[in-house]
Amino acid sequence: MAAKSTIAIFGAGSWGTALAIQLARNDLRVNLWGHRIEHIERLVRERENSVYLPGIELNKNIRPTASKQECMQHAQIVLIAIPSKAFRDFIQSLKAHIGPDIPVFWASKGFEIESGKFLHQLVCEELPQHHYGVISGPTFASEVARGLPAAITCAGNDNAATSGFARLLHGNRFRCYTSNDVIGVELGGALKNILAIAVGAADGLGFGANTRAALMTRGFSEVMRLGQSLGARQETLMGLAGLGDLILTCTDDQSRNRRFGLAIGEGKTIQEAEIEVGQTVEGLRAAKAIDTMSKRLGLDLPIMDQVYQVLYEGKNPLDAVNSLENRPQRAELGD
Repeated sequence: MAAKSTIAIFGAGSWGTALAIQLARNDLRVNLWGHRIEHIERLVRERENSVYLPGIELNKNIRPTASKQECMQHAQIVLIAIPSKAFRDFIQSLKAHIGPDIPVFWASKGFEIESGKFLHQLVCEELPQHHYGVISGPTFASEVARGLPAAITCAGNDNAATSGFARLLHGNRFRCYTSNDVIGVELGGALKNILAIAVGAADGLGFGANTRAALMTRGFSEVMRLGQSLGARQETLMGLAGLGDLILTCTDDQSRNRRFGLAIGEGKTIQEAEIEVGQTVEGLRAAKAIDTMSKRLGLDLPIMDQVYQVLYEGKNPLDAVNSLENRPQRAELGD
């Protein structure tokens, strides 16, 4: 691809802006769309995203806009970075603006709550003629925006499109690996948010490092179990988009899902915890989708099940911990 390719990024929150900064740092032109006109006007005026990434200048190659049509001008690739709950409605609205030869990638993590479908399934239904892919891995937006070393996985259904986009992202302390395991990358990115809520809640209850390590390890076994049932590759879940992202999200307070769990463990209500975090908590919605999915598949996912019960059935977080501790003794490995 040409050195001056144009990327259309939809979503001017912290992650969309950080990815715009990274692509612009690699000498790409970036059209950055946001749905709130006042937010976009502020980006244009201040040349920084002072709401989500204060103090980090927007490269001159980044053009903020509140128009989908303007965002698509000269774009060779689309990158979507919006909350998963709005994903289907958004790509439906994009149909009028996107040509059939433009690959569609996304950095969103989660599922469609009502159906439990993966985001790639929504793309296949709504934009069936397009090559597509997902980027995911252990990355905090502020660190990527500041140019700190990081690594991510880009998985897609077409090797040429996936490799082409990965090359555009790669560079300047940002490594981008490729894969064709879309399900594995999507699954790892979504499930780690549920487990980060569990770990955060345990820390909020005042438990220690032992509890944190146990929840992460046993939680990861649930990720592997579900991944096997859905056809994800074990190597993917052991990599950046699975284990890597799980470690990051469960152990650092930059994680909004971990902070949400901390607030729940400290006794705040779901609504109070969401307000305190101030941004989308993807694990809250993913827990509901996974509950539906695990029941349909007949899988035992005890930690994720307890998270669901706390979030949607009003279970006390301490009672959830006791439920896990009181499960029968069993072998560590095996069914």
